[in-house]
Amino acid sequence: MSRAALPISLALFIPLLLPPALADAQETPSPAHADTAAATAPKRAAAMRIDGRAPALDGRLDDGAWAAAPVLTGFWQKEPREGTPATERTEVRFVYDDRALYVGARMASGEPGRIQAPVSRRDVTDAAEFIAISLDTYHDRRTAYTFGVTAAGTRTDLYHPRDSDDGDTQFDPVWEARVARDSAGWTAEMRIPLSQLRFNPGDAQAWGLNVRRWMPQKEEDDYWIVVPKSVSAWASRFGELDGIAGVRPGRRVELSPYVATGASFSQGVDAADPFHSPREETVRAGADLKLGLGPNLTLDATVNPDFGQVEADPAEVNLSAFETFFSEKRPFFTEGSGLLSGGGAGYFYSRRIGAAPHGLADGDFVDRPSNSTILGAAKLTGRLPSGLSVGVLGAVTARERARTFDAETGEFGRVEVEPPTGYGVVRLQQELGKTGSTAGVILTGVHRGIGDGSPLAARLDRDALTGAADWDLRLGGGTYEVTGALGFSHVAGDSLAILRIQRSSARYLQRPDADYVTYDPSLTTLSGYTASLAAQKISGRHWLWTVAGDLRSAGFELNDAGSQSSADFRQVYGELRYRETTPRGPFRRWATYVTPVAQWNGGGVMTDGELWFDAEATLKNFWRTTFTAFRTFPVQSQTLTRGGPLAGAPGSWAMIGLLQNSAAARLQWRGRVYYGMNDQRAVTYRLSGRLSVRPAPRWQLSVEPNYLRYTSTRQYVATFDGGPAATFGRTYVFAAVDRSEFLADFRLTYLFTPDLSLELYAEPFASSGRYHDFGDLPAARAFALRPLDGDTTRVLRTGTSTEVRFDGQSRTVDDFNVRSFRSNAVLRWEWRPGSTLYLVWQQDRSGDRDRIAHVGPRSLLETLDAPGDNFLALKVTYWLPLR
Repeated sequence: MSRAALPISLALFIPLLLPPALADAQETPSPAHADTAAATAPKRAAAMRIDGRAPALDGRLDDGAWAAAPVLTGFWQKEPREGTPATERTEVRFVYDDRALYVGARMASGEPGRIQAPVSRRDVTDAAEFIAISLDTYHDRRTAYTFGVTAAGTRTDLYHPRDSDDGDTQFDPVWEARVARDSAGWTAEMRIPLSQLRFNPGDAQAWGLNVRRWMPQKEEDDYWIVVPKSVSAWASRFGELDGIAGVRPGRRVELSPYVATGASFSQGVDAADPFHSPREETVRAGADLKLGLGPNLTLDATVNPDFGQVEADPAEVNLSAFETFFSEKRPFFTEGSGLLSGGGAGYFYSRRIGAAPHGLADGDFVDRPSNSTILGAAKLTGRLPSGLSVGVLGAVTARERARTFDAETGEFGRVEVEPPTGYGVVRLQQELGKTGSTAGVILTGVHRGIGDGSPLAARLDRDALTGAADWDLRLGGGTYEVTGALGFSHVAGDSLAILRIQRSSARYLQRPDADYVTYDPSLTTLSGYTASLAAQKISGRHWLWTVAGDLRSAGFELNDAGSQSSADFRQVYGELRYRETTPRGPFRRWATYVTPVAQWNGGGVMTDGELWFDAEATLKNFWRTTFTAFRTFPVQSQTLTRGGPLAGAPGSWAMIGLLQNSAAARLQWRGRVYYGMNDQRAVTYRLSGRLSVRPAPRWQLSVEPNYLRYTSTRQYVATFDGGPAATFGRTYVFAAVDRSEFLADFRLTYLFTPDLSLELYAEPFASSGRYHDFGDLPAARAFALRPLDGDTTRVLRTGTSTEVRFDGQSRTVDDFNVRSFRSNAVLRWEWRPGSTLYLVWQQDRSGDRDRIAHVGPRSLLETLDAPGDNFLALKVTYWLPLR
């Protein structure tokens, strides 16, 4: 351990040495003895039918229906004292009619002035007191819906696709809630239309139920039924809501048409460019349809979807051979996405649909589509009474052409850059037994309409099919879990397209020392397989463990519909964890675990070896600290030479520490330090954090700075023909790159009401890199490079450029100093339930700086000077519940 790293790591553990008096500063007094059995025992509640007038939704429980309804009470703490009675009384009532379920709740408070009620956007509830109702409407003890509202009236909703309290926040049903404050605390009313719930047909309904109340001012988390912290479960531990009868799952038909108009304003447009002007206008229209197919399945369809209000991806400088997989942000694809995943690998990556075209177009001026147009998409999701969950998605994208202009001849041209393409995904998952076990299958297919003789035939395969069977078996009442999967892939197309897949960074089958794989330029198909198996102990008071193995053949390929960075490996890994969930001393809970990882390629060469140590602790005041130390061992890399022989990859070590205060605090902060070094003594360090402040109940400001400084000592530069036999007759050149990056995410939100918000997002980004210490690989599997910098016939540096020469061949690499500024300002107004207006202003600026230097805080200001585009748009959607 270096001298620099030691004080950093010690500083991260200062919170663990705090005096008990400070650690207990926010401890809430509670009864001395916990009654865990009573807190976790199953209970029953009842809902009452109302045949007259439904409650007026104003947040006040003064309607006659509430006075007659049965009262649910008897809440228990999960935090801070698990198994002890709640310090404040909570009463919940349920009534219903043929159209909706109504929830009325009173949250008493001995100090109503301390109730935290900041206004926030939908699903952001950590800093506000809230009440949440979770319903297992299928009563399958696995899936659930959660509907909640804060003391400020902000709604939150989740769908839980598995037996876990983690849910899908993209689930956004159309429902209503109102709240009111008084001298005794606060009250809430919810109206949940039955059309927004899925449940089994039948005269009498029995639904699973749990209720949660979160009081951030006390750091107290109360539940009607507590799921112990030592147990991994959710819906399987619910109580029961009875009394609902005579309701029918309605046939849900909802139409949401939209119209959008926008204008873009660009800087630096060449006056001779015939395709672009400083100002361009657009008008779009489309629609989304939601159709209930019986009581259990829902069809979602979209025609000409618009995602203009979605934030842009973060900027990056990617010097690797691997794709960056950004998260999905488009609403149509995010909602219900959990049902379309499975199989143990990344079989479905929705951002393939509508991605940037793959083809090339040359010309003095080119008008190239930035994305493929999604003509239409549909998905079918739901769960049958038999316990079979269904997820099906289909999408079609248009043929895309780029327009070109030759300034010398004055000729225009059109070049096909993307063929019409169809995508399909099918996911089926059957529940087994009462403990949440499942077995499932997934299939994906992609077909491209590539004509004979099209240049795209050399770049894209025509057909791709992947699939897998997977299982998750819970044993010992849910204490143990055995998971596994078996999968396959098959692609077909022109021999040049299949050759590109063979030569891709996921496999590099052309490696001259890879005698265990087949590399055949004449192939028109490629197939592969994968398998995985893991056994885990997932519940228990102290000891948890995992042992697992995973393998992929060299021909396994997912990147037509999925996400995959590597193939050709056999991996084993494990984890041994010890945890304490009962408050002791200064800790509320803590855990430590060790994780070894080892990986080999199909030829038996070790390509990865890691050992991780992690520790995490939550203090009595709900501050949280984590510490990670890991060591990667020297191995042979099959990717460093980009298709050449194996090359030695040096090992490294690093330490990572994080400290953050409570997520319920009005002023939230987080700090993270990363410090590491590889075996060549190249240092990496990253400083990052987050600060979020609410200067007033309707305002929220957050900033997340991130500074990175490191040197990549094995940056690939070029491969030259000719070289020694030790490197199979070629020369592989590398360099060190001294890199620095600085970025910050800024968010400013003002909530006029919970349904009307103005949110500003900005991400300035600066990155610089300087190439130095050039060298070539002296022999396959060598760890040290042969220096080239002293040989001016091989390496010639001119300013910020370096030319590498070898036997009449050359390659120039340029140092870089990049600036980027991306921002998004969105006024969002849900002007009626389910109907929304968006006013959007987007900026995208980027440019290079001539002076190469390490970036710093001033570099972020320089991003505002970069040229770029501005886009202003207005979009209106209208929700029509047709039936």
